[in-house]
Amino acid sequence: MEQTLDFEYDCITEEEVSEIRHALESGDLTEAATKILENLEQLDNVKLDIAITGESGSGKSTFVNVLRGIEDDDEEDAAATGVTETTMVATQYPHPKHPNVSLWDLPGIGTPNFSAEKYLQQVNFEIYDFFIIIASERFKSNHAKLAIEIQKMGKSFYFLRSKVDSDLDASKKRRKSTYNEEKILNQIRENCIQSLKAECIDSPNVFLISSFDLTLFDFQAFEEKLERELPSHKKHAFLLALPNMSLEILKKKKELMMSEIWKVAFTSCCAAAVPVPGLSVICDTAILIKTLTSYRDNFGLDEQSLQKLAEKVDKPVEDLQAVIKSPLAKEISYDIIYKVLTKAVGGGVMLAEYILSTIPVFGSLTAGAISYTSTSWLLKSFLEELSQDAKNVLIKALETSV
Repeated sequence: MEQTLDFEYDCITEEEVSEIRHALESGDLTEAATKILENLEQLDNVKLDIAITGESGSGKSTFVNVLRGIEDDDEEDAAATGVTETTMVATQYPHPKHPNVSLWDLPGIGTPNFSAEKYLQQVNFEIYDFFIIIASERFKSNHAKLAIEIQKMGKSFYFLRSKVDSDLDASKKRRKSTYNEEKILNQIRENCIQSLKAECIDSPNVFLISSFDLTLFDFQAFEEKLERELPSHKKHAFLLALPNMSLEILKKKKELMMSEIWKVAFTSCCAAAVPVPGLSVICDTAILIKTLTSYRDNFGLDEQSLQKLAEKVDKPVEDLQAVIKSPLAKEISYDIIYKVLTKAVGGGVMLAEYILSTIPVFGSLTAGAISYTSTSWLLKSFLEELSQDAKNVLIKALETSV
C-alpha cells in the first residue's frame, strides 16, 4: 500500500511533500533531506508580529512583558510600564528566545479626536499578523472603531479585558459575605460584550485576563482560539514562544516538538552525515545538538530561564535544579549523544523494519534504517526526559500539582 504523509504531523506544504516524494522516488536521499532541512529552517524563522493596543493604563506593556517571560522591572528588556501613557510610538519587543516572534506595544487610543484609520496608518498596520485590543474597564467607542477598521483591512483582532484580578480583590473587600467569583466574572464579561454590541460589534468574543498571571481566567481559551485560527506555521511559532506557565502548555510544546522528530532524524542521517566511530550509525551530530538544545530552551531548563523563574517565585534556584534528572539540562555534547546512540543502536536494528513500514515517506527506503531509528529513538528519549523535568520544575516552583 502506498505510504502517505499524515498532515496532523506537521507544518509542511503540499508542494514540499511533492518535492520530497519526487526526490525519494528518484533515489536522491540527499535532495530529500535538503528539502526537509529547508522546511525545518523555515519553521525556525517564521515571523510572527503581534500588535498590542488599548487605552493608556490598561496594562498593554505589562501584557507584552508577561508574554515574553519578562518582569516589568527588567531594565534591559522590559517594555516600559506606568499609569500614564509611556508608549508614544509603535515599539517592537522581540521574544528573548524566539527573536522571530515580536510583540509590538502600540501607542494608546484614548484621545478625544481618535481616528482609527489614521492610527492604523501611523503604526504600519500591514506588518502585524493580528491585533490584541486591551481594556482595563469597559470597552468604549474607540476600541470598537479600531476593531471595525482592522476588520476592513483584512486583519484579525481579539478583545482582552485586563486587571480582572484587581476587580475581584476589590469586590471581595466590599462584599465579604456575598462574594461569588464566578458570578462576578460573568458580570464583567457580559458588561464588556454589551458595551461592544452597543458600538455595533456583532457577536464579540471577550477574554478576561490577569496580566500578571496568565494561568487565571480566560487566557487558555484565548490561546486555544489563536491555535485554531492561526496558519499552522504561525501557530508553531506562537506555541513555542509561550511562557511555560502550565502543564497544558508544556504538553502542547512536547507534542509539537515530537511531531518534528521524523524530519530531524531523516535529515541527520542523510544531510552531510558522517559515520559515528564504533557504531553502525551515520548522522549529523551538529543537527542533533542543535535540536536537543532547542528542546531544553523551549522547556525553560537552561540556566538563565531557571534563574529567572527562581527569582519570580522567590525560591533558591538550587531547589528547581534539584528536581531535574536529564543530563542535557547541564550539558549537551557529542559525548552524551555518543553514549545514548550506543544504547539506541540495538533497539534500532529491531525497530527498523517496523518504522520503515509505518512512518510517512519512508515506506520505500531500506538504506539507513538503523541510523534513522537510532537517532529518532535518541530524540524521543531526551524529549520525554526534558518534558518530565519541565513538569517537575513547574510543580516545584508553584509547590502544587497544577
